[in-house]
Amino acid sequence: MARRRRHHEEHENHERWLVSYADFITLLFAFFVVMYSISSLNEGKYKVLSEALVGVFNEAERSVKPIPIGEQKPQTVRPADPLVQDSEQTDAALGQGAQDPLKSIADDVNAAFGDLIASKQMTVRGNELWIEIELNSSLLFGSGDAMPSNQAFDLIDKVSKIIKPFDNPIHVEGFTDDQPINSAQYPSNWELSSARASSIVRMLAMDGINPVRMASVGYGEFQPLTSNATADGRARNRRVVLVISRNLDVRRSLTGSGTAANAKPDAALRRAGTQTAPPPAKPPQGVKSSSSAP
Repeated sequence: MARRRRHHEEHENHERWLVSYADFITLLFAFFVVMYSISSLNEGKYKVLSEALVGVFNEAERSVKPIPIGEQKPQTVRPADPLVQDSEQTDAALGQGAQDPLKSIADDVNAAFGDLIASKQMTVRGNELWIEIELNSSLLFGSGDAMPSNQAFDLIDKVSKIIKPFDNPIHVEGFTDDQPINSAQYPSNWELSSARASSIVRMLAMDGINPVRMASVGYGEFQPLTSNATADGRARNRRVVLVISRNLDVRRSLTGSGTAANAKPDAALRRAGTQTAPPPAKPPQGVKSSSSAP
């Protein structure tokens, strides 16, 4: 029995190296897995970390700036520039820029219709926010009618060529005298004045003016320029006015105030202005005017 046990103990397992080899291969595999994991970084996290480190090391002021200790006098700070300049500064600055559209329109109208202005059948006036082109109704319509005359087409065609290159809003206003009218087409002066203003708007649109720019309103006999006691006064009160404003807000302000003749530019609208519109220019001397019945 002792000899047999000794013989059994002397038997050696020559395949034990396989266990060690397997352990080595396992460790080697784990090593490569770890190395691969380290090499496969998240690019997004890497960029965030890189930018953070760059920001820290590049901001020398943050790292070098000493921590204040004790009382220190406050540093003098220059006041910030105002966000909105005064109206005078705004007007002066913008006045140095491009040609003001309102001034260009007023100048061209004065030059093209000097004879009508001299005969007081047309008036050009305005301020820094709008200009008014006032036309006597006798130039455009027959008595008690809103159908444009042949002369009206030629006249409005010339006006359209002047204002077409610009994008300013156009507010057409119709006025009558106090003489009552009661026809099937025009029951009152309200309808007549509105129809006359609408006729001018349609004529401007036919000449290529963008309809989006335009609006029409009739005031009847309730906005007279002078007394209706005389024939001359009534003729002057029968008129159509083209109000060319600087922007849409100005046109809405005119609508709310009734007419441009009664409106006054407030502070907010003045701030929107760019350049003062010219006063009515003196008509050229020696120009004959075309006469027309009131």
